[in-house]
Amino acid sequence: MASSLPYLASNKNIDTLFTAILSAKIPDKFTQDFLQSTIGLKGSNDRQVIPLLRTLKFLDQSGSPTSSYRLLKSKETAKQAIADGIRQAYAPLFAANEHTHTLSNEKLKGLVAQVAGTDEDMTARIVSTLSALIKQGDFSTPNEAGVVSKSDPENAKEDGQQKQGTGAKPLRPEFHYNIQIHLPNNASEEVYLNIFNALRKTFQ
Repeated sequence: MASSLPYLASNKNIDTLFTAILSAKIPDKFTQDFLQSTIGLKGSNDRQVIPLLRTLKFLDQSGSPTSSYRLLKSKETAKQAIADGIRQAYAPLFAANEHTHTLSNEKLKGLVAQVAGTDEDMTARIVSTLSALIKQGDFSTPNEAGVVSKSDPENAKEDGQQKQGTGAKPLRPEFHYNIQIHLPNNASEEVYLNIFNALRKTFQ
């Protein structure tokens, strides 16, 4: 089944959007009025950034800023938060290719067309929006779970080298067994006791 991927009719103001969010107050609700009066995006196409922010998990369905939105308020965490939001909003692409954010424009178009099943025009819109977002994100930093992103091959390699040099103990697999006993429903109490006694002796 083809996946639905977010896009904007115009993505020229994506940089302005995140720059303004960084300096503006956190609203109770991210409304169109807030978008126009505080963020400064007044064009009709700019209204689409609100559902995009929801898809990126920066706003909930009611338009209230989430905990991820607060990460946009710090230069130390904003780019990582954007990268994490991109991974969620475009999860089908990253599932198909974990290095989506490193692909050339042509390869990204091919991936989008394959995953979303879109025509050339819609593919171009999605790729244009995604490319603009990727420029705002930092995929080299740990994600929200504190784990180095698998979508960055260089960091994954370095992480593996560091683990080898720390002398960490290897994983020791543990096995658990579930034993089911089907007891006869017409046996005497003595039969039941004999069965359980036999089991106890077996595992002592």
